[in-house]
Amino acid sequence: MAITLTELWAILGCGAVTLLSRALPFAFVKQMRMPGWLLDFLTFVPITIMTALACESLFVGHTGHLATLNVTNCLAAIPATIAGILTKSLLMVVVVGIMAMAVIRYFTLGN
Repeated sequence: MAITLTELWAILGCGAVTLLSRALPFAFVKQMRMPGWLLDFLTFVPITIMTALACESLFVGHTGHLATLNVTNCLAAIPATIAGILTKSLLMVVVVGIMAMAVIRYFTLGN
């Protein structure tokens, strides 16, 4: 498959914009002193991102209706959550979650 010059420039441009939009804020923030209230506010960002990701995978949205539970993902989330509480390790959460999903899919539970 051949790539045209226009496609190459589009890919390189998108890569540059992505890199700059993720790297420049760190360069600017590193050199300035932020007020305490802003730092306190920013401590909530990781938990809100994780909550959004979890809710997105645990619920299935239906236009015009209430969301329903994704039973398979909910069943896999239980042991992953317990592993996170017990070990406080993101690696263990990921490993246990993948293993739980593999077992659930192997035995076709939750479908």
